[in-house]
Parts: sequence; C-alpha cells; structure tokens
Amino acid sequence: MKRLIERGLMYGNLVHVTSSALVERYNRALEHLTGKRTTLTDFHVDISGYSPEIGAEFGDRMYLNHAGVNRQFILLTLDQKRAPLLEAQFSTSRSVLRDFIEANETELFALTAQDAVAGELVNSVFDMSSPARLFDIRQIRIEADTTKDTVANATKLGQMINTFTSEPDAWYDDVLIADMITMAKKTGDVIRNPVTLKKMVFEQGNFWSAHFGGVYVFRDVEHPAVIAAGDLNKDAVPTKFVFSMEDRAAIAKFLVLNGLAEPIVEARGLDAGAILQQKMDFILINHAAESNVDLSDPDRRQLRALARQFSGDLPEAYHGLAALRRWAVEGGAWPRIDADHPAYFYALRAADVPDADLVNRLLAELAPLDARQLFICHKELFYDRYATWPDAKKEFVSRFLEREYLADKAGARAALFGFDAPMEEMPARRAKGPWSAAKAQTITQPPEEDLIARVGPWGALGRR
Repeated sequence: MKRLIERGLMYGNLVHVTSSALVERYNRALEHLTGKRTTLTDFHVDISGYSPEIGAEFGDRMYLNHAGVNRQFILLTLDQKRAPLLEAQFSTSRSVLRDFIEANETELFALTAQDAVAGELVNSVFDMSSPARLFDIRQIRIEADTTKDTVANATKLGQMINTFTSEPDAWYDDVLIADMITMAKKTGDVIRNPVTLKKMVFEQGNFWSAHFGGVYVFRDVEHPAVIAAGDLNKDAVPTKFVFSMEDRAAIAKFLVLNGLAEPIVEARGLDAGAILQQKMDFILINHAAESNVDLSDPDRRQLRALARQFSGDLPEAYHGLAALRRWAVEGGAWPRIDADHPAYFYALRAADVPDADLVNRLLAELAPLDARQLFICHKELFYDRYATWPDAKKEFVSRFLEREYLADKAGARAALFGFDAPMEEMPARRAKGPWSAAKAQTITQPPEEDLIARVGPWGALGRR
C-alpha cells in the first residue's frame, strides 16, 4: 500500500494534527467517548476524527465505531469536512457527517476555537447480530457537544434566563441568579452569541453496509431488494427478493424495473467511446500483468500492440466492450450483450437518480476489472483487491489514477457519472429496446433477432 500512500491515493486529504493544544483537545474528547488516550504527539484524522495511527497504536481500527454501528466522531477543525471517511461501515456515514458540519459551520467554528466537539451518529441498533438488524436502521440523528458540555450548559442557561425574565419573583431568587452567573462564566453571553447546534435527523433509505460481507439494501424503490456480496442467509432478511452477485440476470432486471441504471452509450454528455476504451484498457492491463508483461507507462501504440498479442486470450468482457464501442462509435455490427454476458455491467452507469452513488458502487463491484470506477465508487473493495494484484498492475493503476484522476477529481467524476440536461425534448424511441419498462420482464432472455437487427442491443439509438 506504500505506493498508494505516496501518490495520495490512500489516506489522502487527511488532516494532520501537530499542535500540542489540538492533541490535548483530541485526548479529552477521546477519553470522553472511549475512556482512552493516545500517547502520539502528532497524527492524521479523517472527517470523523478517526486516526489510522491511533488505530494501530490501540490495535483497534474500530476504536470510534464499536460493533460497526453508531459511529462516534471528534471534530477539531472545519478542515475535516473535506477529509475522507476511513473504515466506513455504511455508505451514508460520510454524507451525514458532512451535511452536519455544513449545516452548523458557524457554530462549530466558534466551538472548536476553544475545545473539541465530540459526538455520535445515533440509531436504534447497537449490534449487528443478524442481517435483519440492517432493516431496523431507519433514521440517523446527530448528538454532539464539546468536552466541557458547552452546548448543554448554554441550553440550561437559556432556560434560566427565560425563567428569570418571565417569573415575577425571579428577581428575588438569589440561587437562580448565582447559578446564572456561574453558568455564564462557562458559556459566555448566550444572548448575543447563541451556542446551539441544529437538531438533525437523517433518513436511512437505500444504503450499502460492510457487514455480512457487504450488503446493498434497496428498500425505498418501487421494487425493493437486497443484493449481497457475501454469503447471506436469505431467510434472515425481511424482504422478498435477495440476490447474490452471481444472480446477474436478476440484478439486471432489478436495475431496469427501478430505472436505476442506463447504458453508457445512451447517456447524454458522455464520450462513450473514450470511456469504453478505458475500460477495455484496464481489462487488457489486468491480463498483461498476470502474464508478467512489462507495463512501464505504456502509451496507446503499446496498448494496441498488447491487444494484438493477447487477442485470443483476452476475456469475453474485453471483446464485448470492443464490439459495443464499434457499434456505438464506428457504425459496426450490433453486438449481442445480455445480462449473462461478462461485458454487461461494464457497459452501464447509474441513471440520474438520488441514489446514483450507491448504484455506481454496486456496478463497480459487478465490474471489478474497471480499476478507475472501483477506486472512485468503492474504495473499500479497491484496497482489498489491490493487495492481491501483480506488482505491474499496481504500478500501472496507481500511476494512472494519480495522473488522470487526482489531477481533476471533479472533472473526472463529471465526465464519467455527471448528467447533462437534454437540450430539447427527445422523442420516445426506446419502447422497443430491452431497457424500456415494457420489456423489463424479458431482460434475462435474448431479444428477437429481427428486433435487434432494427434497433441494436440497447434500443433505438442514434449512432454517436
């Protein structure tokens, strides 16, 4: 992993804690949450305040996330808002933390000027003894305060002030006045400078969880289902449809019925040919690396030479994507690519839906040889797979991501997954294609020959 760390592809954008004051604040918050303290004098933290160095010191990567639920967090600075979330157990956790920080930015700036803010992402589940517990998680609420209880004390002072100004005999209550003075010394003037944090509750709809080998829970869609990467007991999940990653036809039908995915060649604003070519390159590099080929920064000419050299040995996914690219870009013959074809999920991306990031994460797991999408959409799986790769592939992929992705993350994501509004109303020409609602039930079966000959494998599309 050293190569990834040196190139900023692992532990990148973490906040470096070096000052003794911040270290002491972190220790107070850490002791407040866990009863532990670190002996390190400098370390790095993610958006939640988790530090990989402290995790190594404690021998516990979950020291802020016991049992993988109700993640705790420590905020030292607003700079953490731009940091990643390490050791994530739920796909929604980082966005919840980021939204909380952004909604309370002014208040947190004032609070973290003097103390650390410690808190927890709270739900009603405290263990993951059964997959059914995933369905008990409906809402996430944020509980947070400084280690000195500044917010709670400010609330108490505000209540005292209300009593003092509203009760007719409060002017003669010496105890109340003394308590107000004592509390004001801790909180400051809460009238001029209110110290509050917004009460925030987040709905936990569709999400991914690292528990049970990886589980995708889609329950807020028209046709709910669970998709499991691990060995999940289907009877333990309170939903009718539970698919494994091997149930390719069923997953394809699920994506179509819920309108969650679209073919890359159909997406507006994308250079479909370039994207398909890059996916082909990653598949080619994977095969070449396993064949011990020198991959020291190959250019396009060298990649073509490798494709010719290994043409007969490349996996079917490569040839399927090549055929699709010829059909979409060069006017070639239509390719027959159904849900059982190895290239099928490589040729998809998430549709313009609220859960696009979750869908792209699922597609990355279904098309794991596309290292770029795997890194962007499912870093946990990327790091696991990276550890098993040949050194030549590690070097090529890490160099590519450093050069092509880190240089412009926003631009790369927009080019791959962004959505352009249509310039004009498009005619409804897809009713005959396998991606229409009417044909969703037949997606697992090859379409009729005459229909494909007329409209192509993805419906009635114009050539690009």
